[in-house]
Amino acid sequence: MSLHPSLAAVRHAVRRGLADLEPGARLLVACSGGADSLALASATVFEGREQGWYVVGVTVDHGLQEDSAERAERVVAQLAGLGVDETVSARAKVDAPGLGPEAAARAARYALLEEVRERFEAEVVLLGHTRDDQAETVLMGLARGSGGRAIAGMRRSFDHYRRPLLDVSHTDTVTACQVEGLEVWEDPHNVDPSYARARVRKALPLLTDALGPGLVANLARVAALAAQDNAALDEAAAAVAAHARTGDDLRIDVLAAQPDAIRTRVLRLYAAWIGANALSQRHVAALDALVTGWRGQGPVALPGGVHVARCDGHLSRVGSVRG
Repeated sequence: MSLHPSLAAVRHAVRRGLADLEPGARLLVACSGGADSLALASATVFEGREQGWYVVGVTVDHGLQEDSAERAERVVAQLAGLGVDETVSARAKVDAPGLGPEAAARAARYALLEEVRERFEAEVVLLGHTRDDQAETVLMGLARGSGGRAIAGMRRSFDHYRRPLLDVSHTDTVTACQVEGLEVWEDPHNVDPSYARARVRKALPLLTDALGPGLVANLARVAALAAQDNAALDEAAAAVAAHARTGDDLRIDVLAAQPDAIRTRVLRLYAAWIGANALSQRHVAALDALVTGWRGQGPVALPGGVHVARCDGHLSRVGSVRG
């Protein structure tokens, strides 16, 4: 009997996304109990048998719902039933002043996953985001006017994390779970209008009706193309930054000769070098004005208490300004 197409799609995506792992590799699979992460966990266990992978199933209890502890126990039981080598259930502390509820929960989740990864010395952590999630992310980025990085959506891999299912539809993960007889948990936050992503998720079918059935796939394709462009621009910017850098300073003449897309990336790299992260577009524009719109303005204040001034043909962190 042939394999169901949806189940085959999920397993093929996992096989392709983890093809570089050595036999015996240690993996974490983050699982909420939803269709996407359950399908991912099942496919990882299946594909890992031949490779001898050591698969750890991890569920994170954010403590944001009354029955979250009981649900975490059910997910652990499901993961054990799928045949993972070990299960972990951990409670996250969602407390991040200045962040919205979605961002705070995400920050807490990644912090906890990183702790578990280090504990098990795992090579990779697998996340169950699908093509539908990618389309939603692109729409949210477009709505914010965030530029090319937002349009590129979620990265397929970063640090120790991978998203093998970014080319797989949510419909396929739901169907794969049905084929395998897996009971799927429907997160009420997914339809809670107080969350931005839930509002986008509700609007996406309406946009699909208006613009055509290929909308989700096309948005995901936009993300892939933008990611390629970003990678090329980042590589070019890194080369320019290396040429422009003199100690902790940057040469104005080198920066001024660059196109906007390269120069602003170099400025972000420079800010990270000197300890200023999480720059807004306003910060970048102020730094860029020191290069392209110089009228004698004073130092630019950046996050982390860092200040940058123009002096003697260089951008310099205040305190190390020459002359």
